Amino acid sequence: MTHVGRELDSQPGCWSRAAAQAPSHAPALPAPGERVALVGCGTSYFMAQAAAALREGAGQGETDAFAASEFPRHRRYDHVVALTRSGTTTEVLDLLGRLKGGPRTTAVTADPATPVTSLADETVVLDYADERSVVQTRFATTALTLLRAHLGLHTGTVVEDGRTALRGPLPEGLADSAQFTFLGRGWTVGLANEAALKMREAALAWTESYPATEYRHGPISVTTSGTASWMLGDAPEGLARQVRDTGGRWIEGVLDPLAELVRVQRLAVAVAAARGLDPDRPRHLTRSVVLTP
Repeated sequence: MTHVGRELDSQPGCWSRAAAQAPSHAPALPAPGERVALVGCGTSYFMAQAAAALREGAGQGETDAFAASEFPRHRRYDHVVALTRSGTTTEVLDLLGRLKGGPRTTAVTADPATPVTSLADETVVLDYADERSVVQTRFATTALTLLRAHLGLHTGTVVEDGRTALRGPLPEGLADSAQFTFLGRGWTVGLANEAALKMREAALAWTESYPATEYRHGPISVTTSGTASWMLGDAPEGLARQVRDTGGRWIEGVLDPLAELVRVQRLAVAVAAARGLDPDRPRHLTRSVVLTP
C-alpha cells in the first residue's frame, strides 16, 4: 500500500483523538466574538475556507480565510490562525513574521521542531496526524476536526461515517470518468476545492470545483457523458436532475461531508493506480514549498 493509502485509512482514529483533545487546546484557539482570519497554502487553505465558514455560521464571530500570500494587511483581526502541516512553508512563515506585535497568532502544525513554533504566539501540535506522503490527507482533515470540535460541531457520527467511507465500495466505473467536478455549499465549498486538488495531485485528473448553485452559471456547459459531478453535502433542489439531463453522472453525498472527502481521497488513489501513477510521487510537487530568495 502507498503511504497516502495508509494515511488516509487512519483518519477516523485521528479525528477521535483530535476531538478528545479539543478542550485542552481551546486556550490557543479563537474565542467566541473574536474577529478571526484563518490562513494556509494549498490543502491547508481549503481547510481554512471550511473552518471559517463553520465558525461564522455558528455565530462565533466574523471569520475569513486567505491563502497566506494573499492576506490583506490593511484589515484588522483579533486572532490569526495558520494551518501548516510542515511548519516550514515560506508564505506562512513570512506572514507570521510580519504579524509579530499585531494580532494574536496560533499555528496548527504536525511538527513541533519547525520554524513556525518560534513565529506564532501559540502552537497546536497534531504530531500523530503527520504524514510521510506529499499529498495531504489525514493532517488536513484532523486539523479541521479539531476546529470543528472546538466549535461544538463534531459528533461521533462523523467518525462512524469516516469508517463507512473507508469500507464501502466506490461507485462502479467512476474511476474511468474523463473529468470530475466537485460541488459544495457553505463550509463544504472548501471541501470541494480540496477534493479537486486531491484528484489533480495524486491522479493528474481534469478536475474542477464550484459552489453548487454557481455550477449552473456556466460550468455546467462542459458537462458530458464522461463527467462525474460529486456533491459534498446537501444539493440545491433540481441540480441533480439538471446534471443528469446533460448526460453527466451525478454522485450524491450520503455521508458527513468530511467522510465524503475520504471517499474522494480513495478515488484519487484508485484513478492514479488505473493510470499507472504513483500517488506518493506527484509530479512537480514537494512536501513543503520552501522558496529561496
